[in-house]
Amino acid sequence: MNKLIETLKNIWKIEDLRNKIIYTLGLVLIYRIGSFIVLPGIDPNALGDLQAQGQGGLLGILNMFVGGSFTRASVFALGIMPYISASIAVQLLTLAVPYFQKLQKEGESGRRKITQMTRYLTIIVTAVQGIGYITFLNSIAGNAIVIPSKFLFAVSTMIVLTAGTVFCMWLGEKITDRGIGNGISLLIMIGIIANLPFGLSAELQSKLAGGGGGLIFFLIEIAIFVAIVFVTVLLIQGVRRIPVEYARRIVGNKQYGGVRQFIPLRVNASGVMPIIFAQALMFIPSFVGQLAPESAIGQSLATGEYYYSFWYNALFFILVVLFTYFYTALIINPNQMAEDMKRNNGFIPGVKPGKSTADFIDNVLSKITLPGAIALGIIAILPVFANMAGVNPRFADFFGGTSLLILVAVVLDTLQQIESHLLMRHYDGLMKGGTRIKGRASGAVGASV
Repeated sequence: MNKLIETLKNIWKIEDLRNKIIYTLGLVLIYRIGSFIVLPGIDPNALGDLQAQGQGGLLGILNMFVGGSFTRASVFALGIMPYISASIAVQLLTLAVPYFQKLQKEGESGRRKITQMTRYLTIIVTAVQGIGYITFLNSIAGNAIVIPSKFLFAVSTMIVLTAGTVFCMWLGEKITDRGIGNGISLLIMIGIIANLPFGLSAELQSKLAGGGGGLIFFLIEIAIFVAIVFVTVLLIQGVRRIPVEYARRIVGNKQYGGVRQFIPLRVNASGVMPIIFAQALMFIPSFVGQLAPESAIGQSLATGEYYYSFWYNALFFILVVLFTYFYTALIINPNQMAEDMKRNNGFIPGVKPGKSTADFIDNVLSKITLPGAIALGIIAILPVFANMAGVNPRFADFFGGTSLLILVAVVLDTLQQIESHLLMRHYDGLMKGGTRIKGRASGAVGASV
């Protein structure tokens, strides 16, 4: 406790860090206040049916990402999610379209152009998702709409939703530029944290109710939850360096020895981005269901049958594994690594420089990525197993899945930035005994987009 108090005092002593934290908290407060401002023409007291739809399943996950704004029919109902979708689309274009690849290599000017394109695409995505949300509102919460003209309500709501998403995007960028942590990631994390107390409360009430198992079962669940968080932290931090002799064993070359050397590879090089990519694709049916709430897929989303089905989770698992390899290939180029090593007179003992080194690194990377990909896939579908075990749906979503991975990744990344400020001013870090927090900036949502 004394160590914590001393660290907090040190943080407050550093004026630059103190101002960054206060600035970040101020913008986060604005974001949370906006999530409670209801859309014009909506009676907030008549949104019971809409709130019931967002208690669990895929709509529950979407509602969690936007801090409950979805079911409150807030001006931030779509939150930052259109920006995330647009960013993912632009990242995919950088792999398939030569023009975007050229922009990516142009340095700061190219990045500015890509950022501008992402913003324009965000507005287009918001418009498409806004149509679905308006249709969903008319179907589920039509009695809450007090504007007689449906056309006037649709136009005004579309404008407000677009402005709300653009404002959230601006808040995130300002936090990144002048605050602490990655702004886009922090906004999503705040929305997730805002739902955690309600999930805990719902689970406690269900366990204390008759036949729920009582307080003992609740404490066991909390212990399991803490264990899953611990495993997730280890997965996000990953192995930072692979010993050369172990790398040789991985590729089947038993000849090793000499000075102990390392290759800068990770078991989980992609962070949480694969699960974000996969979840974005799995959200597509939810927008289709919003456009046609009375359809089979709309009813399946409403009941949660789609989210808890075998095929949904099997496909989700496969997509996470595939995207892990995809994103790892996107951020790690074995040929570039081999070329950099050769240029700096570095080498892997027993491996020829150039193509042989690139093939060696690629072989090692492909094999060590597999356990990390499988682990990410398992964590992604853990909430469904928690629900099958009797955990309340609102709390089950925190037993792994996208929400927990984002939460852990963003917290680690933010704490790492704070620790860096402390160490630069010759203060002790956040961890006792000199242990460094290993953040994963590229794994945090929005950090690489």
